Formats: sequence, C-alpha cells, structure tokens
Amino acid sequence: MSESLNRRNFIQLSAAGGALFLGASTILAHRAHGGSPLLVSPGCRSSKVKIAKIYLGKAKPHWPTPTLDLNEEIAKYEAEFTRLRDDFADVDFVASQLVDSVDRVKEIAPKIQEADGILLIHLTIGISAELQAVMDFKKPTVLFAAPYSGHEWVGFGQWEKKAPVTCLLTSDLSQLAAAVRPLRAIHHLREARLLNITAREMPADYLAAIKEKFGTDMIQITRERALQAYESISDADAKAEAQKLIAEADRVVEPGEDEIFRSCKLALAFEKLMNEENATVITADCYGTMYRNLPAFPCIGFTRLNDMGLAGICESDLASAMTFMIMQALSGKPGFISDPTMDLSLDAAILAHCLGSTKMDGPRGARAPYRIRTIMERQEGAVMQVFMRKGEKVTQAILTNPNRLLYFTGEIIDTPDTDRGCRTKITVKVDGDAEKLWKNWSHGLHRVTCYGNITKDLQRFCHLKNIEMIDEA
Repeated sequence: MSESLNRRNFIQLSAAGGALFLGASTILAHRAHGGSPLLVSPGCRSSKVKIAKIYLGKAKPHWPTPTLDLNEEIAKYEAEFTRLRDDFADVDFVASQLVDSVDRVKEIAPKIQEADGILLIHLTIGISAELQAVMDFKKPTVLFAAPYSGHEWVGFGQWEKKAPVTCLLTSDLSQLAAAVRPLRAIHHLREARLLNITAREMPADYLAAIKEKFGTDMIQITRERALQAYESISDADAKAEAQKLIAEADRVVEPGEDEIFRSCKLALAFEKLMNEENATVITADCYGTMYRNLPAFPCIGFTRLNDMGLAGICESDLASAMTFMIMQALSGKPGFISDPTMDLSLDAAILAHCLGSTKMDGPRGARAPYRIRTIMERQEGAVMQVFMRKGEKVTQAILTNPNRLLYFTGEIIDTPDTDRGCRTKITVKVDGDAEKLWKNWSHGLHRVTCYGNITKDLQRFCHLKNIEMIDEA
C-alpha cells in the first residue's frame, strides 16, 4: 500500500464493489393495468439500503504478514463484491474506505451517519482504536474477519455483548452477501408501510411499539376506500388477470368464473391501494369485520402480491405481517402463513392454510403448480392450492412481540392433497424434537414459513435489534 493511500486518500471503491446493477435481486412488479413502481428488492419499494463499507488495516503489519499489500488485499474483496453484484443490487455503499487511523474515521463521519449500517472488513492486526472509533457511532454493524486478519478476534465476542455488532469469522468471501442481510432487513422494516383493511380499532400500544422498535408504519384502510379502489378497476383488466390465472392453473376445481373474476378485480384494487400509499404490505380482517363485506375473499390478491415481492397477509395478523417482512428482507422470499397440526409418527408438523404463495423461491423463481379451489372451511371464495417442493429446508417463525421471536426449522417431506384442513399443506419433519415443539407451543396457531434454513440470518438480525430468539423445538 502506498504512503499516499495510507495517509491521505479517501478511496472510493464503489465503482468495483458497490456497482449497482439491476440484477437478480431487483424486480419490476407485474401489473396488468398500467405498471407498478420499481421494487428495489423483495419487500422494499422506496430506496436502497445505505451501507458504509470500511476496511480496517495498517501498512506493514505483523499479522497476517509484514509483506501484506493492502491494495491487493482490498482488490481481492472488491472483486468478490463485483462477482456477487446481484446480491448487492439494492445496496448503496455510501462509503468504501480504508481506515488506518482514528482521524480517517473522523473524515468519513458524515457518510457513517448517513448509513443504515456499517460493514467492517478486518484486514490486519493493530486496528483496535479504529474499531472503537467506528463503534462509537452505535450504528448496526457487521464485522467480517477472515482467518489471519489479526488477533483482535479474541475480543469480538465481548463487542457483541456491549454493542450493536455481529461478527462473521470465515474464509468464505461469498459470506459478504450474508453480512449485509441484517442491515437490509433493518432498512426494509424502517421503510415498510402496512395497510390493514378493517373496521376494528387497531391496537395503539402495539403500533407504537413496532414504530419505535423498527420504524414500520401501520395504517388502517376503511371498507369504503377499499370498495372505491375496487370500483376503479376496469372489468377488462380484471378479466385479463382472471384469464391469466386460470390459464396457468393445473385446473379449476370448485370456483366459478365470476368468483375468480371478482377475486382478481380485488387483487388489482389491493395493488392500487398499495401504490397510492407507497405500501409494501396489506392485510384484511377477512374473518372479522370484513367477512363478506368485500366483493370477494382477499386470498388470490394476497398470493399475487407475495409472488410479486410485496406481501399479502391473512386475517389482519400484524404479528405474522412483521415476521413475514423480517424473513422476506433476509431471504428475498415470501412467507407462507399457516395453521399447524402435529403428526408425531413422522416427527412432523403439518402446516396448512388456504392462502399459498406460488413463488416461494422469490419473484424471479419458478412458479409452483397450483389449482384454483374454494376456501376449505368456508366452502366458498377462491384460493390457490399450491404444491410446494418436497425436500426443501424451511424455517418457521413468529415475532410474538417486538422483543421476542420463536422459530423452528425442518424439511418438507410431503405436500398432502387431502380435503382436510386448509388447501395448501406441507408436512415438515422437525429439526430437533417434535414432541418438545408441541409441548412448548404458545402464542396461537400462526407461524410464517420460508424456504431455506435462515437461522443464522435471523440470529444476526435479532442480535442487532436486541430481540430474544427461541428455538421452539
């Protein structure tokens, strides 16, 4: 590393590591009647997550070696950011800076203050003072340290106990993508807006606690406004949406064409409401004050939004909505809200609901097969019975309050097709003890499932947000 770079240069490496491509994590939401705003990434439609990327290193260090070339070391990391550019397509690296002194931290203080969070990359020994200076900003921070970076790792565990910092100690540079996930989730939740179509008074204490903890807004939408949005959708657009839905289905079992038409017209109305409010999530009190008070059941509309990278949530369940948002922000994939039942002969939980998402791999993923059915327990309405993928690892969770998250993991071993329970079902062989799971069960039925074991991502997010995380199994 040259002296000029060590002493003076405020290096902006965004051309390599922070290049912003409209890659796999950036999607344009489909809309049959005019086009939705660009989704920055699944679950976020407002702005990119701002991250201050800081390299911590000294010239001619004892560790990892006095011959270390800091330019080459940084270039190695920047090449990895370029290779993983799709994973950073929604990231704006507001700083990309070598820090070799406390004065250098002071120079970039405005950029750090602007950022949603900080990504620290440990390069050499001798950076304790600089680390402390960055930690003094009390920003959510992820510290990435490959082997041989320096001996400071012995104190990282203590840093995690006293500061909003989580650490990745690994030689796998592809984990840089994982490092930004909790910061992305923090950003998404702060920008999220949830619309709740209900005549019930929303719980003021809960809304205030969620706003204080995460920054998320939750807004009540009246039946009258929902009906106005419905009436504003042209029959031609609704018919086109219904024809597309039917054409892509394996088959239509019970619902008639009019039921599907009204469901699709309501689906387009949901999207209109969300565009008007710049919202990312919508729910409805479908088994309460909105039961038979809307032109159709909301299930098809919610599935459509989930497949687009937004979120449609059952039954005005605000806790499930928050859980869905967290998991979607971490994984880029939608959730499946379910009413579980147990089968200990298989060490399994059967997760069932009539609302199933067809793009559980995310908006750019393949569509799962589906049939158009009635709601099982009501024998009315129209829903999509989705057949998810066997053999897929999954994570189930529920944010029971702003400071506590329950979860368990498992594997899909079956997708039952039986006229019992709700339409869409997955049998999940539980990791751990299925009997312990049901004996420990609390906080009602609903759990939110997403593809993949995202335990590590949840742990990092929960640590940064001071949320207790409990494995139910």
